[in-house]
Amino acid sequence: MAGTSSRLSLVRTGGARESSDRDMKTCFRVCRFIMEAGVKLGMRSVPVATACVLYHRFCERVDIRAYEPFLVAMSCIYLAGKVEEQHLRTRDIINVSHRYFHGGSAPLECDQEFWDLRDSVVQCELLILRQLDFHVSFEHPHKYLLHYVLSVRSLVNRHAWTRCPVAETAWALLRDCYHGDMCLRHSPRHMAVSALYLALHSYGLELPRGDKEWWQVLCADMKRAHIDAVISDLLQLYDLEAKCV
Repeated sequence: MAGTSSRLSLVRTGGARESSDRDMKTCFRVCRFIMEAGVKLGMRSVPVATACVLYHRFCERVDIRAYEPFLVAMSCIYLAGKVEEQHLRTRDIINVSHRYFHGGSAPLECDQEFWDLRDSVVQCELLILRQLDFHVSFEHPHKYLLHYVLSVRSLVNRHAWTRCPVAETAWALLRDCYHGDMCLRHSPRHMAVSALYLALHSYGLELPRGDKEWWQVLCADMKRAHIDAVISDLLQLYDLEAKCV
């Protein structure tokens, strides 16, 4: 895939050690693949997020350059479907992945190449489970963001809220965070608050101030430094996106 043979196998790759910047670009592209494949597979937001976290966790434990990253991504999608109880057929994952890299192509035939690829996905799934010590359930910020949006909506002028898609923007920002390993470095609550803070700020919406800031009321251990750190990391991902085009 991506300039290589359409047939993937779980093999170690040679060559010189790539730079950290190149690794970050690869990670970004792989997570974008997971998200786009997830849309085509009809996956919900949380299973897609779980697939991304599985990939980031796996990269923490191994030298990802020793493996075919898109095969690992396919296995993460397959495993995430099981974890989040949205089971996906390996055939569908393989065909969606094949079309991602070979636009307009017909589905793969059930020949030896297909079965070899299917076996590679399953073997890689087992490898991921072993590397993560079977710890594959994660807490995501999505449920917190939903709660925070409902809490904040009552504090904003109704007409202003209707005019500005704050909830949709915050959700999109949260999704973008998974292109990098922010989910490993920031707590789910902090990510949710920061995404909502940035969405409100983007539309110039201000909330009434009391003894505490609204984000301190929603999340007791939240500090402005946490918001700044999350937003800074997200902006770096957007800069990286421009380099990946």
